[in-house]
Amino acid sequence: MVLRPEELRSHRWYGGEGLRSFSHRARTRQLGIGAEEHLGKPVIGVINTWSELNPCHSHLRERAEAVKRGVWQAGGYPVELPAGALCGETFQKPTAMLYRNLLAMEVEELLRSYPLDGAVLLGGCDKTTPALLMGAFSVDLPVIFVPAGPMLRGHWRGETLGSGSDMWRYWDDRRAGLIGEEELAGLEQGLARSPGHCMTMGTASTMTAVAEVLGLTLPGASSIPAVDSGHVRMAAASGRRAVELVWQQVTPSSIVDKAAYEDAITTVLALGGSTNSVIHLIAMAGRSGIALGLDEFDTASRGVPVLADIRPAGRFLMEDFYYAGGLRALLAQLGDLIHRERRTVGGCTLEVALRDAEVYNPEVIRTQQNPVFAEGGLAVLRGNLAPDGAVIKSIAAEPELLRHTGPAVVFDGYADMQRRINDESLGITEQTVLVLRGAGPQGGPGMPEHGMLPIPEHLLRQGVRDMVRISDARMSGTSYGTCVLHIAPESHVGGPLALVRDGDLISLDVPGRTLELLVPQEELDGRRAAWTAPPPVYGRGYGQLYAQHIGQADTGCDFDFLARDGAVPDPEAG
Repeated sequence: MVLRPEELRSHRWYGGEGLRSFSHRARTRQLGIGAEEHLGKPVIGVINTWSELNPCHSHLRERAEAVKRGVWQAGGYPVELPAGALCGETFQKPTAMLYRNLLAMEVEELLRSYPLDGAVLLGGCDKTTPALLMGAFSVDLPVIFVPAGPMLRGHWRGETLGSGSDMWRYWDDRRAGLIGEEELAGLEQGLARSPGHCMTMGTASTMTAVAEVLGLTLPGASSIPAVDSGHVRMAAASGRRAVELVWQQVTPSSIVDKAAYEDAITTVLALGGSTNSVIHLIAMAGRSGIALGLDEFDTASRGVPVLADIRPAGRFLMEDFYYAGGLRALLAQLGDLIHRERRTVGGCTLEVALRDAEVYNPEVIRTQQNPVFAEGGLAVLRGNLAPDGAVIKSIAAEPELLRHTGPAVVFDGYADMQRRINDESLGITEQTVLVLRGAGPQGGPGMPEHGMLPIPEHLLRQGVRDMVRISDARMSGTSYGTCVLHIAPESHVGGPLALVRDGDLISLDVPGRTLELLVPQEELDGRRAAWTAPPPVYGRGYGQLYAQHIGQADTGCDFDFLARDGAVPDPEAG
């Protein structure tokens, strides 16, 4: 099916003889756009999450120009529309996750309320990718995603650095007294050397890879470094393709199905990707009208090997991954673990998109016969401490801690943890299980990345670099360690985590997929009867709206009024 110009959605704004159509054309002339430049042409929204407080997206102003160039070349009319930048956890507090759904709402309403026939979505920093796609799925106009791309490798004193991963490592060295202020100042200048998102396999790299395997980017787009000239060419090509998608009426719902989400899970596991992807993929699938649950991640994890040797679980960085062949090369190695007959916005099936993919460095991208890890790096845990599930990135943990029982030391919120973590009177040893609660979707608020609890300084000085840590928080995809995350339901709403006391024994068994609080049920019943809900965090505004409608981690943390089915009419434009 190919649309005729009068069938374009934007024609309802610009066509006809009515007063409103006249007004719309007149206001477009006010913008300096002549009739021949836009009438009868697809109007392509360029949704740009650029901001001066988002270093990961600092190049997207220029990339938007490349996208618009491509739209013009293909006979479309581009209009750039700004949207929330959501700067990872770098600047936005208490967490950018608090605002993921707000950006999804903004994108949905931008696409619906303006005379757009399709859109190019520019993002990449952690929550921007799922937010942009969630909003687009809810409207179902033709869209294509332009990933921001990873930054260049970090460097310091001859060492290659990975953003996030090496920050945590050297910060622990600083706390242990192994490096000083001079070294720290040098590290500040070497960790992040260019525009682009984290160049480790953190949440940003994981989620842009997800966008590609879902079929919503041009083939190979997610691996291109942000400052590579190929990234500019990809942006322009995406603009050209966006126009074709409108004429052909290729919408997300015609591409993204259950098989696409199964392939996304497989890809996350093969990449050794971020635990945050679990929450985002469940939310995205919900917007697609597709049921996706924690157990599907765990089942897949048992059968998908880790093939990408990328930090924090591996040795290399995203720039190396790109030179080794990028995501296309990795997908080609997955063979029949993925559904190759699926369509993509590139105009071909995944099979065709991967036909000439080649691995140029078999150390970075492994074969299934020579994996980095034989099983995927994520595990879903259940038990009386996490009845609705919890997640651990097992490949980023010390193997001897994957089965561990130890006494709890409990912190009620991040501020309490910061204040007391180095208090030696708490009796924390390497056998202790550190517990953080009040850090979930409601309690955080927003489920901040506090799940990689710091190791007490007296243990760091003894050489301890990992401990069992559990929380209802998330952690950065660039982090590592034996960190049990996303415990559901969270403590703030009365989940079992709220009942844990100092000294309680907690048993973690990752191979057995269990997380248990070893306290008699009658004792827990008594604690439950004495428990009182904490007061609301917000008394007004967006925060209160968030608290009233946010879901738990196991359901994707979407708003209930956005995740459900329901008709939303297109606006009357005449």
